This record gives sequence, structure tokens and C-alpha cells, in this order.
Amino acid sequence: MSQPDQLFEELPERPTPGAQALPRRTGVLPSQAIRSLIAAGEVAGVPEIEEAQIQPASLDLRLGKKAYRIRASFLPGRSATVRDKLSALTFHEIDLTKGAVLEAGCVYLVPLQEHLKLRGTIAAIANPKSSTGRLDVFTRLIADYQESFDRVEEGYQGPLFAEICPRSFSIKVHTGTRLNQIRFRRRVSQQADEAPSRIGDKSLRTIHTDLGLVEGEAAIRDGLNLRISLAPVEPAGIVGYRARRYAGVIDMDNVGGYDVNQYWEAVCLGSDQRLVLDPQEFYILASKESVAVPPEFVAEMAPFDPMIGEYRVHYAGFFDPGFGYVAGKAPGAKAVLEVRSLDIPFIVEDGQIVGRLVYDRLTEVPDTLYGQGIGSHYQAQGLKLSKHFRQS
Repeated sequence: MSQPDQLFEELPERPTPGAQALPRRTGVLPSQAIRSLIAAGEVAGVPEIEEAQIQPASLDLRLGKKAYRIRASFLPGRSATVRDKLSALTFHEIDLTKGAVLEAGCVYLVPLQEHLKLRGTIAAIANPKSSTGRLDVFTRLIADYQESFDRVEEGYQGPLFAEICPRSFSIKVHTGTRLNQIRFRRRVSQQADEAPSRIGDKSLRTIHTDLGLVEGEAAIRDGLNLRISLAPVEPAGIVGYRARRYAGVIDMDNVGGYDVNQYWEAVCLGSDQRLVLDPQEFYILASKESVAVPPEFVAEMAPFDPMIGEYRVHYAGFFDPGFGYVAGKAPGAKAVLEVRSLDIPFIVEDGQIVGRLVYDRLTEVPDTLYGQGIGSHYQAQGLKLSKHFRQS
């Protein structure tokens, strides 16, 4: 096996121009500020970052040339780099340049094409892309000297890696495939709060009154609470989908190439109008509310909360500014829920609270909003599978 210092290509030395001017306020950076970070060399890639990677408030990350099948998930911790620990955990190396299959149930580590050289007031947070989460592909960002997944501390300088574990389906990926995305948060130096741009419940109620986050009354407690919809979608009476076991491989870059019935079982309710989530099965369901994210804000599905049930309701948690706004009006899009019951069966009923959205301020309104000319696949969505499946 290669030695740790031979496992990865060296990042190129490139000059970092003077830091570009960013809005002088705390918040999540929009698309134009991300372009400023790229122009300043604080966010870079090999090959160079493409315009198509820049979303309204995030940046898509690309897989590199190699994947490493590893024994188990890990974090480097405060005293080590990812390279320091990888050589002892690697089973074998996989070439992604011509495409390769990542088997369901296995864990892989892939160096990403992007790397960071952030200023001291910029931190980052990552999440799977929507299509990744809807295929039950568990992916997390790892960075050197970090003690948490999907988090990059202020001032980080170094490479980025994706940990990937397909759950329901084996997947095919290529060099350049985009499975996860990263947001950048600016905080002014004197602020010590971990999430200084987070919207509190009082302000969230005001925003709902002024702009409308959901239709009708909003349930707000530690964020915007979401209820599950088990209302049948006619004419078939479907309330959701459950992933089939032992289905075929899905190429992550093949949009609209697969038959729904080969990979998913339609879920319908019995006479009791309840849904029993079977342990370790994966479901696609929808929220009862149609949700909106005003242009000045972003939202994120909050982490698993054992207080409301032994299940997980999301894998892809970012909601972009403009989500749910159709023809300038809100709200207009359901939140699709990626649900997995954990160790025991769990019953859910129509209207039951299953998750919550937390909102953050942007430093300024993005120059492009979700669904406005950028190929957004899930604007105005209802119950909807990932973009890989042919729509009936």
C-alpha cells in the first residue's frame, strides 16, 4: 500500500490575491460572495471551479480521481490530517476517471477537487445534495484536524474529502460527480456565538407574518416545525415510496434514466390510515406544509431529534433562498423527507410533527435564486423522487 504522503496528488501552489471585499455583516454567503472567495483563492479547485457548481448560497463539490475503500468511518481529530490516518484504514484504491461502482453497505473516502484557504472570519458547513439524499447515499465532509463531520472551522487551509456510504442502492460515480455541497458563513470577529446568523423563534414568527413561510398558521418552536403528509396522491393513492432491496446500480450522473418501479415500492395506507416505519428501511415522504425560503434567508433541516421519535428524517438538509417561490409567490413546495426508522418499528400518522427547519440570514440577497434559470429540479415539488427517475 502507498505511504500516506503518496496517497494524494499535491495541491498546486497558487498565489492568493488580496482578500475580496465581502458584505460587512454576519451571515451565510450568497453566490456572488462565493465568487469573490474563488477570485481571492480562498476556495479553489483542480481543475478550476466551474460556474455551474455555484448555487444561490452554496458550492457543489466534485469527486477527485480516486476513491479508497476503507474499513470504517473516522475523524482525524485535532492532532492529525486525513492522510495521517487513511493508510492504516484503506482496503484498496479505486480509479474513478472512467467511472466505478461504490457498493451499498461499504464505506469509501474520496479526495475532492476543491480545497480551501479561508480567512479567519469564514467557516463552512456541508450537506449532501438533494438528489444524493433521496437515493439514500450517506455522505459527509471531512477535513484535516477537524473533530466534527460536515464542519470546517474559521481560517481552515487544506484539502477536503467526502466519506460516502451508499445504503439502499449501489451507485456509479465518476471524477467530477457532485454528491455534496458546502456553505460558507461569515462572522464578525467579536462574535463568539457558534451560529450568529441563526434566526430565533421570535424573529421567525415576524418573518412568517410578513412573508409567509408556510400556508396558514406556522408551528414555530426551535425553528419551523414540519408535519408529515399521509394524504394519498391520486390516482394511485400513494403516500410515499420505500426503497427496494437488491435493486440495480444507479449512475449518479444519469438524469432521468431509471424506471421508478425497479427501485421503489409505492407505499399506500391501510384502513387505519397509519404508516409503520420498518426498522432500517428507507422511505421518501413529503411534508404537509408547502414551505418557502425568502430570498434574504437560507434554511436547513435540523439534525435527528430523539424526542420526537426513533427515526431520521433527512439526509440532505440545505434549502436555498427562493425555494418554494413560484412566479414570485410563496409558499409553493413541499419538503421531501428522507426517512429511516432506526432500531424499532415506529408508527407515524398524518399531521404528526417529524422535523424542523432552522433559518439563517444571508449577508445579502443572491444574484440568482433557487428555481430561476439555474436548472433547479425540485422547485414547486410535491412528493418527488430524485432526478434520476423518469417522471410519469
